[in-house]
Amino acid sequence: MAEHRGPAPLTAEQLQPALPAGALRFSLTDELDAATGWLGQERAVDAIRMAALVPHEDFHVFVLGKPGSGRHAIAQSILEAIARDRPGAGDWVYVNNFEMPHKPVAIRLPAGGACRLRRMMEALVDDLASQIPALFDSDDYQARRRTMEEEFAAEHESGMAAVFEAAREANVAIRRTPAGFSFAGLRDGNVLSQEEFEALTEDERKALEAAIEAIQKQISEVLKSVPKREKRHRRQVEQLNAQLVSRGVEEAIRELQDAFAGEAAVLRYLDAVRSDLIKHAELFLKTGSDESAGPFPGATGRHFEEPQFQRYRVNVMVTNGGGTPGAPVVKEELPTMSNLIGRIEYASEQGALVTDFTMIKPGALHRANGGYLVLDVRQVLSEPLAWDALKRCLRTGLIAIYSPGERLSLVSTVSLEPDPVPLRVRVVLIGERVHYYLLSALDPDFLQLFKLEADFDDHLPLTGADAAEAYARVIAALVQRSGTRPLDRPAVARILRESMRMAGDAQRLSLNFSRLSDLLREAEYWAGDSQTPHIGAEHIEKAVAEKERRAGRVQALGLEAIRHGTVMIDTEGARVGQVNALSVLQIGGHSFGKPSRLTARTRPGAGKLVDIEREAELGGPIHSKGMLILQGYLAATYATRAPLSLWASLVFEQSYGGVEGDSASAAELIALLSALAEVPLDQSFAITGSVNQFGDIQAIGGVNQKIEGFFDLCAARGLTGRQGVLIPAANVRHLMLRQRVADAAAAGRFRIIPMATVSDGIEVLTGLEAGVRGADGAFPEGSLNRLVEDRLRGFARIRKAFAREAGDDAV
Repeated sequence: MAEHRGPAPLTAEQLQPALPAGALRFSLTDELDAATGWLGQERAVDAIRMAALVPHEDFHVFVLGKPGSGRHAIAQSILEAIARDRPGAGDWVYVNNFEMPHKPVAIRLPAGGACRLRRMMEALVDDLASQIPALFDSDDYQARRRTMEEEFAAEHESGMAAVFEAAREANVAIRRTPAGFSFAGLRDGNVLSQEEFEALTEDERKALEAAIEAIQKQISEVLKSVPKREKRHRRQVEQLNAQLVSRGVEEAIRELQDAFAGEAAVLRYLDAVRSDLIKHAELFLKTGSDESAGPFPGATGRHFEEPQFQRYRVNVMVTNGGGTPGAPVVKEELPTMSNLIGRIEYASEQGALVTDFTMIKPGALHRANGGYLVLDVRQVLSEPLAWDALKRCLRTGLIAIYSPGERLSLVSTVSLEPDPVPLRVRVVLIGERVHYYLLSALDPDFLQLFKLEADFDDHLPLTGADAAEAYARVIAALVQRSGTRPLDRPAVARILRESMRMAGDAQRLSLNFSRLSDLLREAEYWAGDSQTPHIGAEHIEKAVAEKERRAGRVQALGLEAIRHGTVMIDTEGARVGQVNALSVLQIGGHSFGKPSRLTARTRPGAGKLVDIEREAELGGPIHSKGMLILQGYLAATYATRAPLSLWASLVFEQSYGGVEGDSASAAELIALLSALAEVPLDQSFAITGSVNQFGDIQAIGGVNQKIEGFFDLCAARGLTGRQGVLIPAANVRHLMLRQRVADAAAAGRFRIIPMATVSDGIEVLTGLEAGVRGADGAFPEGSLNRLVEDRLRGFARIRKAFAREAGDDAV
């Protein structure tokens, strides 16, 4: 193998970029003022503030970003700070509709008014439960009632007496029987027997029968007038009761009317209560039963809890009195349809489901009315009908309570139709970017309702010492919240480098503070294990290493299979048409690099490039796209004067799962060129990178994991100093390698070499010059491109000769 050609290996400093000079000027994080703002999220914070303050009703906000970015905590904190200075929300109650009980009435009250109304209504019922029975027991009432009863009885008796007197004068006897009245003739004050009646003359019998018939009519008239008299008597009694009760009710209810003099809806309700109390005064004559009094009758005096007074209760839906000042901020963790818009509960009585206005329960929209409601969009979308119910409420500006069964017409149970509650709320939906983009594309209502988006950044540009110092203050705040030991300066520097690695860019810092907080707590454990007063860089390094070790079982098994030869990967020597490609596997939250052997075979053909992965339906569309780009490069580079007379096949050996992505397209191209030129490739290297049709090497993802995956294999077999990885030059800024790789590179035992073009990779792996066409249109003699082109021309001559011998149809 020739000496090294191509770009120079990267230095150790390029593999682990240093922090800006003067970035960290402290000994321990205790010396820093903890950050109080939200670093790097100014754009999202401004959007949330605007949503919280803009007066228009349909300017709801969608907070989008990756989990761990602090979306929930930041949104909650901003809303609570703004809500404290906003006008407080009012209370809402449901009360009985005495005219139509199936349509309960919703009433809005000032903050604290709901509980006050409920208490005063309970006191009203308790007072009347004591006062009204006393009124009915008074001497005045009893005397007037007796007078009415006596007048009614006397009127009835006088009517009957007149009939009996008329009957006596007409010699007719009236007798009472179980079946009613019977009539007979009289003679000398004695009732005629049957024989005496028959002994009468015909004229006497006719006269007696006529008299009996007249008496029957008279008594019938008297009896017919009894219901009318009873009805008149009842009305007189009711009027007496109403007069008696109305004075007591008026006096008792006047206190409520005075207390709520400015609330028109409450006054209308109290008028209805007054009328119903007077109309149903007899309800108060049933109080004091043992069933409602409990084990100590009369001890509690809670008459309002008795069933007959259910109609006068006040169902408090929302009360904001006595709590945190300002507008409410509600976060609903389980946003089912019922938990959002409320529900109507039922009770079973004698096998039937019954309900009333006291069984209406509030939802999150009721509690957040007049303030802010925070929801996780994934949870809302996963609950049946919840998203539809939320949109309907926001569109109409009303909270209408209904059940899922009613919505789907699955049940026909008689239910309530509560008054819808006017809605004035600002909804903050929190989700990931994919949720926002899918809803924007698939739901026409979404952008009409959620006009603002608060897009949380994933990374913070490391533009200088100020950015690093601000990040250190955030770490100090995390230390305070977590209650861990303080960090020294090297530990903070180590966290910043880990943050760069999480960001996948040495010039950016990750804003996933959730993962950093987890790392701090793990480092706290190791600092406690070593009994040191503060967390040092070694504890951060230990936490990182242990986390990778815990998740590294599959990675270790793969490395073991390669070391034992079960999976064939060469790390020494040279071979034609064979190269080490690199991929990244993601298992749970752990990702690692995996080397794979990629091989290419060529022969004369009609210009077909066979992707065995695609033919076996294991290759994904992006991988197939990379193969087509590779084919375009071949044709444009080597088939300028003659057709591409090639048949080639490419495959990832011992790969039995799906293959996706184009990060191996540079390796595929170089393996193919090696097979064509019959020039061996150095197996001490692995290669990763995407190639375009001009031969430029493009950036790929997971570069750190890919390098470390091949390094671990080489280290397990023994580092020779020749081994290394070729990466796209565009990925150099993304390097933040583990210390073991940086140390090996610094000692010259492992190399990371950047490639700008495919020619750079060719020269490193083959030791030959790639070659550029000269003025004569030919590649230099001895260059790899010249060898490839000569081989392709040889394939073309073979095809041409075969065509002459076998005929054009055989080609």
